[in-house]
Amino acid sequence: MQEEIIQSALDKRDTLALLPTGGGKSICFQVPALVMSGMCLVISPLIALMKDQVENLKQRGIAASAIHSGMHLNEIESVISNAVHNKLKFLYVSPERLETDMILLNIARMKVNLLAVDEAHCISQWGYDFRPSYLNIIKIRQHLPNIPLLALTATATPIVITDIQEKLGFKTQNVFHQSFERKNLTYVVVKEEDKMGRLLKVIHNIGGSGIIYVRNRRKTNEISDILSKLKIRSDFYHAGLEPAIRNKRQEAWMSGKIQVIVATNAFGMGIDKPNVRFVVHLDIPDTIEAYFQEAGRAGRDGKNSYAVLMYDNTDVAESLSNLKRQYPEIKYIRNVYHALGNYLNLAIGSGKDTTHEFNINQFCTNYNLNSYEALQALKFLEKDGYLFLQEVAESESKIHVRVSKEDLYKFQVEHIKFDKFIKTILRSYSGLFSEYVKIHEADLARRTELKEEQVISTLTQLDKYKILVYKPKSHLPRITFLQERMDGKNIRISEHNYSDRLKTGKQRLDAMLSFIQNSNRCRSLQLLAYFGEDHQKRCGKCDVCIERNKIELSEFEFDTVIEKIKPILLKSPTSIKNLSVQLKHISEDRIIKVVQWLLDNGKVEYDKQKLLSWKNK
Repeated sequence: MQEEIIQSALDKRDTLALLPTGGGKSICFQVPALVMSGMCLVISPLIALMKDQVENLKQRGIAASAIHSGMHLNEIESVISNAVHNKLKFLYVSPERLETDMILLNIARMKVNLLAVDEAHCISQWGYDFRPSYLNIIKIRQHLPNIPLLALTATATPIVITDIQEKLGFKTQNVFHQSFERKNLTYVVVKEEDKMGRLLKVIHNIGGSGIIYVRNRRKTNEISDILSKLKIRSDFYHAGLEPAIRNKRQEAWMSGKIQVIVATNAFGMGIDKPNVRFVVHLDIPDTIEAYFQEAGRAGRDGKNSYAVLMYDNTDVAESLSNLKRQYPEIKYIRNVYHALGNYLNLAIGSGKDTTHEFNINQFCTNYNLNSYEALQALKFLEKDGYLFLQEVAESESKIHVRVSKEDLYKFQVEHIKFDKFIKTILRSYSGLFSEYVKIHEADLARRTELKEEQVISTLTQLDKYKILVYKPKSHLPRITFLQERMDGKNIRISEHNYSDRLKTGKQRLDAMLSFIQNSNRCRSLQLLAYFGEDHQKRCGKCDVCIERNKIELSEFEFDTVIEKIKPILLKSPTSIKNLSVQLKHISEDRIIKVVQWLLDNGKVEYDKQKLLSWKNK
């Protein structure tokens, strides 16, 4: 549907595009933006994905930049200046930055041709990842009254689809909805005690490249280690690893050097690897939306692929327990906020738009907090617009020359000891005067014949002289305060909103648990129904369908027999012989096969007199 979506944007119509994971959403706004004069403003909450897209565009000779939390003030000013002076074709902005004066005061001066909103489900309180900062987008539209908006998402239920359009101020509803059905993807859900044994069978029987998702970081390492000892080329990935290590492992998996990556849900967003043959979940995801996105990373090349989810009774209990931990008490959230302000040495009334490196383990140790529960409290504060938590920090150092070429030359003449070093930088990197440029201190050390520590020291001195801005690489997460620090007891978290979020969180988890425990209906049909698609034809190859196929009846024959049997058993218990008498137009063999399937799947049961009755009346 890419062409129709692109044409709708070119026709300057507000448009909502629902394309499945791997459906090529970025093309839908990049193409019309390139066709039209001016710049495309892209709102995206995923900093890593934002950076990847900016780099990909730059590699194709297309001018692009991003503004997000954690950037140096001068860096933001440089990007805005380039946007105002029509030097950019794409400007990516994180939603929490939209309400800052620097954006609001300059947006009308930019020649914007299209407003693209990625992950648009985040604007809806009914969506699975609601972010209040997305509600600022409507304010931006007031500064761009005649600019079309293109909203994109991979997962949205019918209520969310309607809500997105209302919250973004669509003049008329306009939705392009590609079916969520993945005909080449086989869904398999198994209740399994021996998960490692079943996992090895999946890897050996299916073959090819795969992703294994688990809930916590420790398990990624443990499972990858077991697989490696069994001669399966494997590695692990989670947000706690240093950026360079994450990038190296991701690239090794992308290139096929390793077959299997064992990861938390930090892995996969924005990764375009078409030949993933299997995705295995060893823990239960929190929502159908999250499961659908992660499972959908298999088989993007259209070839047969598998999404396998394994669970046991302990997993179900753990999921329910995790839900409670994801919603810490309001008093606890306020205490974490108060402790955070003290940890960062922020005075009450200060700190707005400041970014701080944040060691969560040290923070929790200092204030005797459980790290998981503290993290959930921080995420709650983030969703209420108090702060922004960037768990994955920058992976490269950056520099930007902040003086003019003439003033830089004067500095070199007056400070001859820096002359050779500055000349090497200017020869090695382009664009230093207009934007922040990634550098590698080790590479500069080799070119300048200095030690790496000397390079860092020299860059730091030039920063102090205000000749350039030097941002050394950091592996620590970062926290940006979006408002002035408040007294913890004054933090306002609406109890109504809190209870609503807890309620919807429970509903989503209930839907996920219902999906894995429902062995009576085709897996694909269950997923499609959740997203509002009414398909009648089952996939024929998921674990549920395979069991049904064993009874050697067509779908029509099977459904017909059940329609006849169910009213009789609901009325009163009866025997198979009596069923055969009442359903004399249906062969006894067919009735026995259907009853056996119903017994195996817990829909009917025998009583002490060996009479059949329908369960769950």
